[in-house]
Amino acid sequence: MEKTLKVGIADMKLCDPPDKVTTIGLGSCVGVCIYDKVKKCSGLVHIMLPDSTRIRQNQNKLKFADTGVDELVKALVARGAYKGNLRAKIAGGAKIFKFSAENLGGIGDQNTEMVKKKLVENGIKIVAEDCGGTAGRTITFNPENFELLVVTASRNSYTI
Repeated sequence: MEKTLKVGIADMKLCDPPDKVTTIGLGSCVGVCIYDKVKKCSGLVHIMLPDSTRIRQNQNKLKFADTGVDELVKALVARGAYKGNLRAKIAGGAKIFKFSAENLGGIGDQNTEMVKKKLVENGIKIVAEDCGGTAGRTITFNPENFELLVVTASRNSYTI
């Protein structure tokens, strides 16, 4: 029986077909879906902040792009994924705040930049992304066909 696993903020889940993985409330946060294109095992991490070194309370490695991406890659490899087969789809990183304070208004862009940097460092190709803008998103990843369903706050939906 197919299940849809829910990923909270600063959380991560792994799944195999026919199960799917989803997260809601991606404003400035970034959802990072990484999957093995051969074995079809996949995972999703909900990144909240870009850099764990800037925050004193940084014990939850899944909260940060600089550590969360690495944790997801490690978990997938431990599950049997081959690092050379890993691909990524990402979404989120919106500018939700109306003001432009450097430490708040640019978090979405900073999250997206750090996620991309960490994926490059891990040798993982980004095959699709839906980042930026001002709309929040909910995403659901299907490891059977590698489709990422994006639903925006205004109820528009599309697959990347």
